Amino acid sequence: MLGPVILAASRSDRIRRLISAAPVTKQVVDRFIPGETVDEIVPIVRELTGRGLELTMDVVGEDITTPGQAAAARDAYLELVDRLKQLELGPRAEMSVKLSMFGQALGGGHDLALSNVRPVVEAAAAIGTTVTLDAEDHTTLDSMFAIHEELRKDFPQTGCVIQAYLFRTEADARRLAGNGSRVRLVKGAYREPAEVAHQQKHEIDKAYVRILKVLMEGEGYPMIGSHDPRLISIAQELAHRAGRKPGEYEFQMLYGIRGDEHLRLAAEGHRMRVYTAYGTDWYGYFMRRLAEKPANLRFFARSLVTKG
Repeated sequence: MLGPVILAASRSDRIRRLISAAPVTKQVVDRFIPGETVDEIVPIVRELTGRGLELTMDVVGEDITTPGQAAAARDAYLELVDRLKQLELGPRAEMSVKLSMFGQALGGGHDLALSNVRPVVEAAAAIGTTVTLDAEDHTTLDSMFAIHEELRKDFPQTGCVIQAYLFRTEADARRLAGNGSRVRLVKGAYREPAEVAHQQKHEIDKAYVRILKVLMEGEGYPMIGSHDPRLISIAQELAHRAGRKPGEYEFQMLYGIRGDEHLRLAAEGHRMRVYTAYGTDWYGYFMRRLAEKPANLRFFARSLVTKG
């Protein structure tokens, strides 16, 4: 029940200032965001890939108010591509991008976001990897899907994210589950109105399973974004029923959450990709991690009490 409250707080400048000023905050944030710069994140990439894991990299930051900031976000990803090129990891290290970072919400935002994200997708393809377009709130999705469709004309490996809690998503999944597609399914982490989204956990879970079944039975490449043990088990069963081998789908989890499970799935022969965020504009990302799971909020509160 605290989820909507926390998501509302993620948009509050006052609460942002309070949390940012708390002495313990950085120690807790580091659990989910292990670095602020490319130099700090490269050792993490080496460590995780050395343990048999794969990554999708996210440069955090969504509060873009000028075209110049959007261009800077593009350049931050291009810098990341340059460093990944040196590591020669290919598809083992891909990138996730939020189109809001590329100016989607600005005037002429659709075209601006497309023009900013295209060089990143092109650069990623040049080093043998790819980009996945993250889903944001429901008002942005038609633009995101249109940009995804446009990018796939030249870079068919470009992925996208769909969110189980939205009523529209099952139809989106059927449309996206074609040959060569890459689709990550998550529960959803934005505050959405009851007119467009399920509000109860059991409803979201049932929708997740229905949509995952569509993806598994389709011709694309499903990416299961979940930490829920029950959904992970169901995903394996659905993959088996659909005749999929372990390399024909993958699991994705967030850095800092259920690390032992990351290693267990990888050891069993599954592709296990860790969503690894870095950067200085961490607040919105961090608050959504707290909203997604009560255990994360308890972890943060306990740290504030014991170290604040």
